[in-house]
Amino acid sequence: MSKAKKKTEAATARAFHYDVIVSPIITEKSTAASEQNKVMFNVRLDANKDDIKSAVEALFNVKVAAVNTLRRLGKQKRFRNTIGKQSDTKKAIITLVEGQSINLEGGLK
Repeated sequence: MSKAKKKTEAATARAFHYDVIVSPIITEKSTAASEQNKVMFNVRLDANKDDIKSAVEALFNVKVAAVNTLRRLGKQKRFRNTIGKQSDTKKAIITLVEGQSINLEGGLK
């Protein structure tokens, strides 16, 4: 395999990792969970636990102990006379290995 092809595959894999994780969740609940080595992210609806684990390990250079996911189905909401639907979302709660941490204030490089 040529060096250029390996470089292209690495860039494609890294782009995939950025696609899996949509955004961090920064709430009171997630801040309280960070004391127990847990971090929360919004992820793509079609992402599975293996994809999420490899994306977090690749982007943040940490070891992941466990990944828990949950789906929140969008509700129907009414605004004046218009009925709309909120989007479905998927959350991932990542438990890091003891001694590992992610600083979400700095952003990704």
